[in-house]
Amino acid sequence: MASYLLNTKAQEAEMLKAIGIEKKDLFNSIPTKLKLKRSLDLPKGLSEMEVLAKLTSLANQNKVYSIILRGAGSEHHFIPSVVKQLSSREEFVSAYTPYQAEFSQGILQSIFEYQTDICELTGMDGSNASVYDGASAAAESIQMVLERNRKEILIADSVSPEVIETIMTYTTCSDATIKVLKTKGGILQEDVLKKNLNENTAALMIANPNYFGCLEKVDELSRLTHEAGAKLIVYSNPLTLAVLKSPRACGADIAVGEAQAFGLSMAFGGPYLGYMATTNELIRRLPGRIVGQTVDTEGKRSFVLTLQAREQHIRREKATSSLCSNQALCALTASVYVAAMGPVGLKEVAEHGLRRAHYFQKELEKIGFKLKNDTPFFNEFVTTSPLAAKAVERHLAQYNILSGLDIASHEILWCVTETTTKSQLDEVLGYLREVAR
Repeated sequence: MASYLLNTKAQEAEMLKAIGIEKKDLFNSIPTKLKLKRSLDLPKGLSEMEVLAKLTSLANQNKVYSIILRGAGSEHHFIPSVVKQLSSREEFVSAYTPYQAEFSQGILQSIFEYQTDICELTGMDGSNASVYDGASAAAESIQMVLERNRKEILIADSVSPEVIETIMTYTTCSDATIKVLKTKGGILQEDVLKKNLNENTAALMIANPNYFGCLEKVDELSRLTHEAGAKLIVYSNPLTLAVLKSPRACGADIAVGEAQAFGLSMAFGGPYLGYMATTNELIRRLPGRIVGQTVDTEGKRSFVLTLQAREQHIRREKATSSLCSNQALCALTASVYVAAMGPVGLKEVAEHGLRRAHYFQKELEKIGFKLKNDTPFFNEFVTTSPLAAKAVERHLAQYNILSGLDIASHEILWCVTETTTKSQLDEVLGYLREVAR
């Protein structure tokens, strides 16, 4: 924990004297009507010992579960010790924006390695240095595909509702039209897409695996979308790409998603890591920072920020994005995780979740939790429940288990990762049998 010391009264006086004003004059630019006419209603200060006791009391109110079966955009994964050990080094934690390449080779290389990881997983030509989270990555991708004569974006309702809501917020004041397409059986049907594609369609966005864990028919949706002259945006958990066909191989023009699974804890919802990658055709529209590899005057390998003419610190209102943080520390963490696991390790993690999820689903079926969508799924799936979803959640919580997400009164979205063993799944099934009969 860092220590922060306030300026002394003498130091304040010295600074005010240097600029020739009184302290109250510092706020003259604020209109009187906006100023608070009373003192702030703040409690008295506490000693360090008292603050620690207060924070400990608050922390003790948290519920720590021994088994977690909930995903929906934030998954529980094992994080090797080396990930936190390296990513918490002070030269990374304290690193600032690498505008001056000659002073920032270390952080620039770490970003370049991250971009390389994302490109290899997605099959794309270029990646940026990440954005805030998967939802903002999806929303930023919308700006990349809008054309003068194509302003309509089609989004399958199997994309996370939080992602769709974020897109709606981003496009509130733009001339883009967002149309959400209803799915059937957990995936977007080809006939629905055909009916909605037109000469004004700029892009289709789907998730694969989608919010319900189902695998979309990406190749066919890609063909129909491109035949209509539109672009395809695919939202994915990058961990699944260690097993599944890459978005590029399926015909996607832009790949986006949430990379929290790469070494970032669930952490009450953040900070997370939104990845973005695209083809050479669209790379100049890609928001955020991009690090490129080059050579210095001595011919040695080096790194620089590239395509900077798109950025706000140069072109301001003409920039492709107003993002000020590239989430470099989260991107570094993801890179360390990927390096620690390697291609084989990533595949094993993905396959563990895949196999155990299917085992769990089949056993749930035997006790009355029926699979809602008869569609191939990855490590998440929806079941109808023989009793209220909230009742299931309360029952499992008694045993320190976080159940799947209640998405309807009798529907539960389950998630199984490598952190849950077969014996633990059997334990959960035993508890569910107590109430499912």
